[in-house]
Amino acid sequence: MVQVKLFDCEHEKDLEESMNRFLQKIGEDQIIDIKYNVAAMVEPDDEQIYCFSAMILYSK
Repeated sequence: MVQVKLFDCEHEKDLEESMNRFLQKIGEDQIIDIKYNVAAMVEPDDEQIYCFSAMILYSK
């Protein structure tokens, strides 16, 4: 059975840590693909907000 695990963090280090914790729980042979995305936006007060996200596609 194919499964997905989604991750969404404001900081890239948080995303890295979350993904590594999950990857330790599954076997390397279960990983099918990993997709990564970064989105940036500017608030009206000129504050930049980043969204780091990833999806791990794996077999269960």
